[in-house]
Amino acid sequence: MTHFPRLMAAAAGMLISTATMAHGPDAAGEAGNRAQVNKTIEIRMIEQNGRMLFTPPQVTINRGDTVRFIVRNSGALEHEMVIDTLEGNQRHKVQMQANPDMEHADPNAVRVESAKVGEIVWKFTHSGVFEYACLIPGHYEAGMHGRITVR
Repeated sequence: MTHFPRLMAAAAGMLISTATMAHGPDAAGEAGNRAQVNKTIEIRMIEQNGRMLFTPPQVTINRGDTVRFIVRNSGALEHEMVIDTLEGNQRHKVQMQANPDMEHADPNAVRVESAKVGEIVWKFTHSGVFEYACLIPGHYEAGMHGRITVR
């Protein structure tokens, strides 16, 4: 019986880590293998009438697809694209407000200077609704986010 409290603590720790893994980029999928890309989607970043936008504003993908996102910045400002859950992007947005010069080395994100092109290769391993967003302070609020539906 003396091992029971330690066993319960270990089990609780495993449950907490499993719950944590259900959010963030891992919930949206995983870094994709270029050789397995079966779909290419171009996302444009634009500024228009005081708004900042992604076009298209939404995409639909099949679970298991490995997608090559060509991220074209047609705007005058630097932008980024981060793929995550809605909650994950909201948490990351708060971090970006505290550290606006944060650089990303994550496979689910790319920062693109004006008139340049970036790329994300991502495998969608879970069904659900996810988001691509620019989390540079003020950009999300100006409309720069889009929806990914994985069926």
